[in-house]
Amino acid sequence: MASAAEQLAANLNFGAIAKATELKKRIWFTLGALLVYRLGTYIPLPGINPQAVADLFQQQSSGILGMFNMFAGGAVGRMAIFALNIMPYISASIIVQLLTAVSPHLEQLKKEGEQGRKQINQYTRYGTVFLAALQAYGIAIGLEGAGTVVNDPGWFFRISTVITLTGGTVFLMWLGEQITQRGVGNGISLIIFAGIVAGLPAAIAGMLELGRQGAISTVIILAIIVMAVLVIAFIVFMERAQRRLLIQYPKRQVGNRMFQGESSHLPLKLNTAGVIPPIFASSLLLLPITVANFSSGQGPGWLTTVTALLGHGQPLYMLLYAAGIIFFAFFYTAVVFNPADTADNLKKHGGFIPGIRPGERTAEYIDYVLTRITVVGAIYLTLVCLLPEFLVTAWNVPFYFGGTSLLIVVSVTMDTVSQVQGHLLAHQYEGLVKKARLRGGRRNR
Repeated sequence: MASAAEQLAANLNFGAIAKATELKKRIWFTLGALLVYRLGTYIPLPGINPQAVADLFQQQSSGILGMFNMFAGGAVGRMAIFALNIMPYISASIIVQLLTAVSPHLEQLKKEGEQGRKQINQYTRYGTVFLAALQAYGIAIGLEGAGTVVNDPGWFFRISTVITLTGGTVFLMWLGEQITQRGVGNGISLIIFAGIVAGLPAAIAGMLELGRQGAISTVIILAIIVMAVLVIAFIVFMERAQRRLLIQYPKRQVGNRMFQGESSHLPLKLNTAGVIPPIFASSLLLLPITVANFSSGQGPGWLTTVTALLGHGQPLYMLLYAAGIIFFAFFYTAVVFNPADTADNLKKHGGFIPGIRPGERTAEYIDYVLTRITVVGAIYLTLVCLLPEFLVTAWNVPFYFGGTSLLIVVSVTMDTVSQVQGHLLAHQYEGLVKKARLRGGRRNR
């Protein structure tokens, strides 16, 4: 069966989009909201020296700040009002999801449907504000201790920084929700997508400049472009890959009529955890580098040794990075997918897997299949995320689209294209209904 992206590629024409008035409004709203976000990444915090901030960030761009700056579209390097970006919201969402697995109250809310989901979202918003305020205060303290970055250090600067950065995160959270409701695609994902893609032109220009200077040969640049295309195609294939379990429903009698048993499928994604494993693994490994950069070489000797061993391209870094991705792939899959609940729902609705007894045996079988495909998904994530490390080590090239950023860009693009296809199909159905009503009216006359 063709995917939404394939159907859109086959049937897409500008005439259909031009006629879909509702879709055009949604697209323009999404573009306008993303433009507002990009403008906010250039508004600096009050009370700082922009040049001193740029110099400080240049020294620490190899740590976790560099990764956050990529997600924030350069806002961290400019210390803009959107420097925290939407990362506190993502962290709060992950924490709430983890707590849902261990908290009976949150688990009960999850089962209450729409009302419970709204309550969980409210808890996520509260957690976002708390985490954003905490991180903003840490940034204010760090900036005050960085020399001439802050013009007038003190509590006034700290309070204003906390309010500004927290307000920026809350605004982006609200903007993302508005995009989801009134635009096209997932708003939170599109904000991260826009931040990553914003740095792509500068990265391409930098690579071409290295080629012009002779630092990188033309053959290597062409090989990188071809490799990037192949990796994107590989990611699309693996993100769409599913293991479908056949679900059979028994015959049922309604009145005097006997209905045949129906069959369906339970789709299990090859990569259930998404981009969470590489984000968690890279964050943990980059923490020592960031701490060492902040200490400016004044820390203990063991910290310097660990930092050297965990540098990009080092064997220990790659080994721990791969181990972290695999661990979080299994851990997060176990959190977001519960085979026992799925088996109970199938049993309640009369569904069963052919050859497997309903209930506990079904849960064990689903867990067995899920574990096997998660092994493949974890290996796929590891290969995609380690590929940039091998490129940097072997050719010393600035491979901008790393594993995590490339996964986010491709996944968000696929999701947005699917939603555009859905709006186009809905517009076509509305046109068919209107035509049917007109024809019916003419026949009645």
